[in-house]
Amino acid sequence: MGMTLAEKILAAHCGASEVHPGQFINARVDIVLASELSGILAIEEFEKIKGARVFDPKKVVFVMDHFTPAKDIKSAEIVKRCREFARQHGITFFDVGRAGIQHVLLPEKGMVSPGDIIAGADSHTCTHGFLGAFGTGIGSTDAAAAMALGEIWLKVPESVRLVYHGQPKKWVGGKDLILRTIAFLGVDGARYQAMEFTGDTLDRLGLADRFTMANMAIEAGAKTGLFAADEKTRQFVRRAGGREGAYHRSDPDAQYAAVHEFDVETFEPFIAVPFLPENVKPVSELAGLQIDQVVIGMCTNGNLEDLRAAAEVLRGRKIHPRVRAVIIPGSQKVYLEALHEGLIDVFVEADCSVSTPTCGPCLGGHMGVLAAGERCVSTSNRNFRGRMGEVTSEVYLANPYVAAASAVAGCIALPSEVLK
Repeated sequence: MGMTLAEKILAAHCGASEVHPGQFINARVDIVLASELSGILAIEEFEKIKGARVFDPKKVVFVMDHFTPAKDIKSAEIVKRCREFARQHGITFFDVGRAGIQHVLLPEKGMVSPGDIIAGADSHTCTHGFLGAFGTGIGSTDAAAAMALGEIWLKVPESVRLVYHGQPKKWVGGKDLILRTIAFLGVDGARYQAMEFTGDTLDRLGLADRFTMANMAIEAGAKTGLFAADEKTRQFVRRAGGREGAYHRSDPDAQYAAVHEFDVETFEPFIAVPFLPENVKPVSELAGLQIDQVVIGMCTNGNLEDLRAAAEVLRGRKIHPRVRAVIIPGSQKVYLEALHEGLIDVFVEADCSVSTPTCGPCLGGHMGVLAAGERCVSTSNRNFRGRMGEVTSEVYLANPYVAAASAVAGCIALPSEVLK
């Protein structure tokens, strides 16, 4: 019997010729990843292991991105503790000014290759599936064990195959595809499954679209989200200076828990309304709903292509006087490239605030926290109650085109409405 993409990656990392859904394995990891938020807990657990040593300092990575630049004394102390641990053990450490949001940063640094297993103490580690790597979120205790052992214990997930057909319309991208998919599956519809994204539509989309789709696989409950690595992947990895990796593909006779097909030509820009990512509606149905804030960037849509999309709408325009807009590039490299292209000029001239790379507002940490009753259109991945601030605030998830258009209009709007 053939194997799926996820099964092939896992088999290659546990020394088996084949694995099957439901089987428990110990899998070798290529990267153990943590932020300051999860890293501090992993450090505490790691130090409880008598005589523990980091299995390979080059394969353990700490990225300071959640509450950094430090928003207060407590967060500064946490980052200081992570920094000291990294120095003590010689692990890879990315600090303010040299960092970015972890899931944007590692691929662009050439640290992720097709066929890898990335075990991250962050639920959105599934993002790395955009390069054909098995990225999966783990708890901080598991991260501590992985730092010591170089492997994780897991159950081989079932796979669900998602097939997208057709040419997307103008203003429709990866964010709309994944929102529509989550609406179809539900927030637990792919629980502990590997979501495998396929279909001719994906050939028409860029890697940034794949990035966004893999990033939000966890919002359907998935263990990981995967794209088969192809020539686009190879070119990205080579530019980043990464290893060639392993270019696995599912076998023709691979068994899936389910196969779902989508006609993308019928899609329009979508938006997820409070308080779950599955509460998805066409943007046209929400048009005119007044908003207070827009956040564009962070991990889900913080790549250069995403900032270009926002700038396409914002160029030569001002955001609504009632609205504040925060632009957050996903990394220092993205920030610099946006600067060289003149995108930062576009944002500042439109009266947007441009932030250093950080997860800040996404988790209600800093750099854009909402007050009571405020509404925000965000390109982030979650809109749970109180996610971005006070519990009566509301977050609406949208693509960068829609977010930018809404900033200009002062209400939820389609790009075509403000580009007339």
